[in-house]
Amino acid sequence: MSSKPAPSARQRRLGVELRKMRERAGMGVALAGEHLGVDRTHISNIEAGRLGVSEERIRTLADIYSCVDHSYIDALAAMAAQRTRGWWEEYRGQVAVGALDLAELEHHAVAMRAVQIMHIPGLLQTEAYAKALFAGTEPEPTPAQLRRRLSYRLKRRDVLDRNDPPQCTFLVHEAALRMEFGGPEVAREQLEHVVDATERDNVTVRVIPFSAGGFPNAGNSTLYLYGQVSQLDTVQLDGSTGSTLLDAEVHLANYRRVLERTEAKCLTPEKTRDFIRAIAKHL
Repeated sequence: MSSKPAPSARQRRLGVELRKMRERAGMGVALAGEHLGVDRTHISNIEAGRLGVSEERIRTLADIYSCVDHSYIDALAAMAAQRTRGWWEEYRGQVAVGALDLAELEHHAVAMRAVQIMHIPGLLQTEAYAKALFAGTEPEPTPAQLRRRLSYRLKRRDVLDRNDPPQCTFLVHEAALRMEFGGPEVAREQLEHVVDATERDNVTVRVIPFSAGGFPNAGNSTLYLYGQVSQLDTVQLDGSTGSTLLDAEVHLANYRRVLERTEAKCLTPEKTRDFIRAIAKHL
């Protein structure tokens, strides 16, 4: 018998939001179960994302918890109603779970804002550039692993081509523009691709030049994904041990400030295009 797959990031987040809603109501797990007609374990499993929950049950729980934020409730109900398996599921067991979570978050985000320090943002990477990045990881991937990771990275880019694509703002440090992953020709092709991407209505790229000096959280790349309502925003951070997702209100507020202050250090989109073209010209 096959084991049940672990809950996805989105399933876990739905459970987390229901737990937050219950705790804001000052209600314990046992009492919540009593109101719903289930035992406390059932409530705990819903809040851990281990049990699915229907749109109707979301609204029932919101009523039990006296939540009157209808936009928030509607957004949670919509999350519960979206049960289709995404394209990323075909890669489960073949790429890191954090990568699967990221693709799911990108798919459902209404907008994204990212800061990249040493790499071109994943959604804007060319095949040759991405291959050079993956080839340089440790432990070195096998040819089969490299093909699979590359296929997955390229598939993620399709989110930009949807009929209703997320609005994306990429804040890219000059260091990332000058790193020659794959050599000068690959780097030049990559920079030209970034400039071309700025012609999309849903893509804005702005450069943080060396001359800008310091800025908040300067040593780390950050991705802020906007949900249907602000309570459902998510911050994704990459680290040496994997991906970290943050959704506490204090973290969301902090990273919104970080991104606003960082963006204030950036060149305008127009000057950014000229800046990137100048670097590409000298490669």
